[in-house]
Amino acid sequence: MSDGAGTRATAGAMAEAAREWLDTLDAGQRERATGHVPSGDGDTDAERRRWFYTPTDHGGLTFHEQLPPQQRAAMKLVGSGLSRAAYVTVATVMGLENVLDHSEGFVAMFDRTRGRDPLMYYLRVFGEPGGTGAWGWRFGGHHVSVNMLVVDGEVVATTPCFLGADPATSELLGEATLRPLGRVEDLARDLVRSLPAELRGRAVLLDKAPPDVVAANRTDPQEGDNWIPLAGIWRGRFGSDTEQAKLDAASEAIEERAGFTGPEQDLLRLSRSPRGVPASELDAAQREMLRDLLGTYLCRVPDEVSPMTRYDEAAELDRVHVAWAGSLDRGAPHYYRLQGPRLLIEWDNTQRGANHAHSVWRDPSSDFGLDVLGAHRAAHHLA
Repeated sequence: MSDGAGTRATAGAMAEAAREWLDTLDAGQRERATGHVPSGDGDTDAERRRWFYTPTDHGGLTFHEQLPPQQRAAMKLVGSGLSRAAYVTVATVMGLENVLDHSEGFVAMFDRTRGRDPLMYYLRVFGEPGGTGAWGWRFGGHHVSVNMLVVDGEVVATTPCFLGADPATSELLGEATLRPLGRVEDLARDLVRSLPAELRGRAVLLDKAPPDVVAANRTDPQEGDNWIPLAGIWRGRFGSDTEQAKLDAASEAIEERAGFTGPEQDLLRLSRSPRGVPASELDAAQREMLRDLLGTYLCRVPDEVSPMTRYDEAAELDRVHVAWAGSLDRGAPHYYRLQGPRLLIEWDNTQRGANHAHSVWRDPSSDFGLDVLGAHRAAHHLA
């Protein structure tokens, strides 16, 4: 994180926006829009640490349940925790629900009145915004998950942070294309392609890509974890057996198309020791490409709270490893991972003929601010 003054200023803007939004809500709305004070406790804090990137119930108050002025106040809160570029990307990803609905023939339901829905995004505030102590907020829906924690007036956690795009590429007038995460994909491919043969052989773990990000939506990824099939990344089962059967069939079809053997899965499992090639073995141009790629993740939040400057230090960048799976041809299924101390970044673009992208930034040691909450609890709440 940056200096304390910067994190306090961002935390202040978040608190002001959160209070403004909550003040617009009636009692029923407020009940759905709020949650327990962040504590790190496994029971009372469990809901805050649940997150999704599928079109399921993310928990909180949806835009459907809000009047336009309330929706605007909600987006002001979302914007307070994002850089301008990330805010534009989030707004674009939300709008893609209409494009996806069109692509599928306006038929997806997912056990609700509309399956692909740009208003089915959820916002929840945990604790009391501002002042001392801990509070946070979560915003999520299909292909968006933003998680923020503030402790004693400073932003202390901004991960997990997930952005996806479906379609990843779509047409615009004038033979232009819309690629909300285009640079997030292209920079990584260009970097791996630029490697000499020996390094590239070590960076490319496998010639086929997993069907999803490997850490999935786990609260606490562990050594040996692998991806979770699609049907497992939802908040419970559907009430409709018909809709559940559709989801299960789609999930099974994705796994079947991926066609992974056990040994192939083992090559991509999470490990404490990063896989791939460390930045210490890259040349100057490749290191700059890696920094630019890191920026497409770490600059999703305001500069004041981004850890991006950490990688101005050569020794910090040296420890970031680059790993790839799948084809290096554009338009083909692929996956990559960046991993180092306090860093786990994953990308995949495999589904719908490699036109459905997922990207996630995590801090395995401090997702949801659990390390900070533990220290805060010890300092302020234990005898």
